[in-house]
Amino acid sequence: MAKSIVHEKSFLFALEVIELFKKLQAEHEYVLSKQLLRNGTSIGANVEEALAGQSRRDFLSKMAVASKGARETRYWLAPLRKSNFTRAELNPALDKIDELIRVLTSIVKTTAENTATQNSKFKT
Repeated sequence: MAKSIVHEKSFLFALEVIELFKKLQAEHEYVLSKQLLRNGTSIGANVEEALAGQSRRDFLSKMAVASKGARETRYWLAPLRKSNFTRAELNPALDKIDELIRVLTSIVKTTAENTATQNSKFKT
């Protein structure tokens, strides 16, 4: 269930990032907007890869990459907001990326703990 929620949330966030990218491009912001587009849309792509993972370890690795991508996306949103460069409203995107980070972090942590527990059972 959590996997489908993160899949949906990351997809919807990618759509929001695309719209934000268009607004930034219209305001002639080309550097940060491209970084934001790349990172913001890669989160969902990595979640998609994780869901098709060949093993629990593969799933964990891809979800960890998605989590890192979400954190990098938050980074690119922060200077855009603090600089007042854009008239685009960034707080909703920041709220959504914070929520995605929490979900992804929980998935990575839980999967890692479950994997460690399962591995220790096999060793004894």
